[in-house]
Amino acid sequence: MKPKSRLLEAVHETARDLAELGFIDKRAMNRYDVLCIEPVPAYSPEQIRTLRDRYRLSQAVLASVLNTSLSTIQKWEIGEKHPGGPSLKLLNILDRKGIEVLV
Repeated sequence: MKPKSRLLEAVHETARDLAELGFIDKRAMNRYDVLCIEPVPAYSPEQIRTLRDRYRLSQAVLASVLNTSLSTIQKWEIGEKHPGGPSLKLLNILDRKGIEVLV
């Protein structure tokens, strides 16, 4: 995830270091994560299809990579459902880092 600004990036890095040393508990660190890190963007049906096409993946293979069902991928691509949670995060990783990171 990308920090919202350089200042928040520095705050987050400091908080992460303090958490590793035991000065900040997990709940407080989660608040810093929410404050400092941009949320994962939503993906439209067209963006999901384009992403799948970029890596030349079938719907079935993308479903396997994201640990979801073929019907879920099909519903995302027609706009009947929208990815969320871990699936959205994995789509974002695929988009930013490439297929090699996920397989």
